[in-house]
Amino acid sequence: MSPGGAQALRVIFLGTPAFAIPSLRALARATAVVAVVTQPDRPAGRGRRLTSPPVAEAARALGLPLLQPATLRSADTVAALAATGPDLLVAAAYGRLIPRAVLDLPRLASVNVHPSLLPAFRGASPVQAALLDGAATTGVTIMHLTDELDAGDIILQREVAIGPEETAGELEARLAEVGAELLLEAVDLLAAGRAPRRPQDDARATYAGKIAKTDGALDWTRPAREIVNRVRAMNPWPCAYTTWRGGTLRVWRASVEDGGAVGPAAPGTVLRADAGGMVVAAADGAVRLLEVQRSGGRRLPAAEFVRGHRVRVGERLGGVPPGAGDNMVE
Repeated sequence: MSPGGAQALRVIFLGTPAFAIPSLRALARATAVVAVVTQPDRPAGRGRRLTSPPVAEAARALGLPLLQPATLRSADTVAALAATGPDLLVAAAYGRLIPRAVLDLPRLASVNVHPSLLPAFRGASPVQAALLDGAATTGVTIMHLTDELDAGDIILQREVAIGPEETAGELEARLAEVGAELLLEAVDLLAAGRAPRRPQDDARATYAGKIAKTDGALDWTRPAREIVNRVRAMNPWPCAYTTWRGGTLRVWRASVEDGGAVGPAAPGTVLRADAGGMVVAAADGAVRLLEVQRSGGRRLPAAEFVRGHRVRVGERLGGVPPGAGDNMVE
């Protein structure tokens, strides 16, 4: 950081999930965070207990001023933020579009930490989209915020390799740390007036919509690699699932079975059930289930599940039971 530069900046931070916390902590160390804005507390879990967003808990732990407005469009909210005299506004997975009246408040810029190499995977679920796409790399972009979703000019980007078995939760946690480091580099450049500004190529843009619980449904008529990528992308939420013996079977981890030719077996057929887990036929090969969970049960290594439930070769998995998505625990 430049002496007397970034440390003196007054920053408004907007974020909601755990992904945003490393960036908030980094800013709290390097700048003067004058307001943390996150979404209101909401009911969560089986008991529907009112729960604060992760960023709210982090802000309280750091002793930072916290706002949880129902909307950023109210005159009172805009006035409260303007009164902080911000130099910079930083957003990281806030979860809502930020109105122009708020974007125009800071003296220097309003910027965003986005977990993809824009213009790829604009939108709400870039980490999951990269895994579903079978990408070998992704990254983080620090960009200027505009009225259009994730379309602002790029300040900095950093590429990150995706592990062959990495889940969305694991990858997102790594990208959050990379994003915090890259954010501090960008803040230093902004404070010094040396931040680059590279327009995005809109013609190359791809989009990643919000993930729904039903996106976890597995289709065994798809290729094995595609099925495994969906399992990875849906971990930890909403978790991939299928039907088994009339109920829902969540699939937390899986791998493509080497040499998994299925012959005449129909997709979804259990080909093997042994000490290595459960091997299930797909369209072009087979998938080995490594960690599963029956409705109402515990997450188990598939080998333990096979022993405990006497899984039989020839059984079929597949389809989505009525209401399966609605019964998933958040």
